[in-house]
This record gives sequence, structure tokens and C-alpha cells, in this order.
Amino acid sequence: MDETKANRKRVVEETRLNKYINQLYSVWPEIPNPYAPRMKITPLSLEGVKLISVERYEDSRGCFSDHWHIEKFKEITDGLEFKQDSFVTSYSKVVRGLHYQVGEKAQGKLVRCIHGRIQDVIVDLRKSSKTFGKWINIYLSGDHHEMVWIPPGFAHGYSTLENDADVLYKMTEIHSPDHERTLLWNDPDLAITWDAPKKPILSLKDSKGIPLKECDLFD
Repeated sequence: MDETKANRKRVVEETRLNKYINQLYSVWPEIPNPYAPRMKITPLSLEGVKLISVERYEDSRGCFSDHWHIEKFKEITDGLEFKQDSFVTSYSKVVRGLHYQVGEKAQGKLVRCIHGRIQDVIVDLRKSSKTFGKWINIYLSGDHHEMVWIPPGFAHGYSTLENDADVLYKMTEIHSPDHERTLLWNDPDLAITWDAPKKPILSLKDSKGIPLKECDLFD
């Protein structure tokens, strides 16, 4: 191909690309930078626990949203850094929890449901807290781009509300069996209103959880 034909081909390709871009912006006139950390942070009734809503960007290809951003999350986690990611699939009628780790392996958790729907339950185990022994629940689903930040000092669990649910965790400490504890999911003193069957599917460990009166606590 001589130089003239090559130039003509390049002009045709550039014209076609510019036409496509103009059509795209006529439908989405203001497409934001998808790499900018755009998040709405809502403090919840247990001090330190935060609901995080991330913006979702859609175009003709699909959609994009942030899950984690190192600079933004320094503010949310008070400087704690994540050391482990875990991915969990749970089937219908499953309850997991209430889990936490103690001592030097106490974990902060960032929890997000990326498929299905869950009732996420958080219990305050900090003796010095005004909300010690209190619990809250949050409904997370793959249809909504929300996640919850749970600092160290809380027990956490969830029930599956659909046929299956996929949950993604980011944790500030690695899993340590020696430091792991399980708070009894149906402790009468907690009186958690679970959106779950009376006899959910539980692991053996979770079925033998320790009640609040006897469990290891945080200062």
C-alpha cells in the first residue's frame, strides 16, 4: 500500500471513530471518570460501623464501580490496611456467624454482597461502648452497590435471603483459628430478629457458638 492510500485509510478510520464518539456523547453527555473514588459514607448507629455506597457507571458496554480505593479507605478504616480477601458462596436458608477474632488478630471487615441478597448482622462487643451488646442489621444485595465497614470489636454474620448469595470480604488481619471466636447466633440475650427459618442451615461450629454472657469481649 502506497503512502497516499495509507493516509486515506487513516482519515476514514479517524472519521468513523469521531462519529462513534459523538454518538456516544449525544446519549451520555457527561461521562464521569470511572477511576475517581466516588463514594457516599453513612455512619450507622453502632459507632465506627459505616455503610458505603459506590457510584455505578453504565454505558453501552456494561457497567463499572469501585470496590476499594487505597486513599479513600484510609479515612474510612482509620488507617488500617487490608491483609486478606475472602469470597463466600452461601445457599438458601443458611446462617453464618456470628464471627470475630480477638487479640492481635482482631479483624476489621469490609463486606459486600455481589450476587443474591443477605441480611447482614453486626453486634457490638466493646465493653466501653455505649452500644455494647446491641446489634443492627443491613440488607445487602448484588443489585445495589453498597458495602459495610465493620471495625475490630464487633461480631458479624448473615443470613441468605435468596437461593444463593456471593459475599466478598476484605479483612485487616488474616484468618487465625487460634484467635477466632463464635458468638451464638440465636442468643436470647441478644434477641436478634433474623430473617431466616427457625432451623437454618448452620455449620457445627456456629451451632455451638458462645452466648454473650460467656464470650470473649473487647475493652
